[in-house]
Amino acid sequence: MNNIDKKINQLKKESRMGVMTHVVVGYPSLKETSQLVLLMSKCGVDFIELQIPFSDPLADGPTIMKACEKSLHNGTKIKDAMRIAKDISSKINNPLIFMAYFNNIFKYGVKKFCQDAKSAGISGLIVPDIPPEEEECECLRHFAKKMGLYFIPVLSPVSTIKRIKKNLKKGEGFVYCTAKQGTTGVSQTLNLESLQYLKKVKKISKVPIALGFGISSRKHLQQIKGNADIAVIGSFLINLIENSENNYQKKIATFLNSLQE
Repeated sequence: MNNIDKKINQLKKESRMGVMTHVVVGYPSLKETSQLVLLMSKCGVDFIELQIPFSDPLADGPTIMKACEKSLHNGTKIKDAMRIAKDISSKINNPLIFMAYFNNIFKYGVKKFCQDAKSAGISGLIVPDIPPEEEECECLRHFAKKMGLYFIPVLSPVSTIKRIKKNLKKGEGFVYCTAKQGTTGVSQTLNLESLQYLKKVKKISKVPIALGFGISSRKHLQQIKGNADIAVIGSFLINLIENSENNYQKKIATFLNSLQE
């Protein structure tokens, strides 16, 4: 059984919403990436999304884009992400998910990427820039499935019913929904339009729903409860790192622990 399924079954048994954190590999550094993931696991996070940095991350807002730039400046390569994932997966039970843009995967080699990701202990892939109808998506999905990796579909508020159904048809594990149109970033509130969109996906989806792009408080989790199964927290955590000098790990731990209260 895929680790994602194991975790989802656990969440259902405990009747609680899951939390997935987003980390850019190599930010602030490769060593700190490993430390961050271990800290997040210790603080009760359920899923951990490891983003492989890319020079033109179209689906990301300024916060994550800046983190990607710094990571690339540090010299981070895909092989580093594989190495870190392999090391971390041997120490924690959390499902690890690679978030990557297809250009990176294509240059690395689609088949090799899936093989190495599996060997590194990765459970699923999120690739936001590849439509389900493109041949490249079929190729990637083929090798991902062969390696036992879940290919997680991405939806946005502007997705039509037809596209939602098409994305969900071959999606596995859970579906990743963005809370707003456009790029990622922190929001103060989740508007009515976002909640209505979640309800629409909920009616169609047979897999759990993960909601990203803007989650930054326990209040947000309460707002989406019943319409989403997993809350994704990314930009808020990166801002904590960016705006702190030496104590960001303590701030992250305090925040993540507050979500469990």
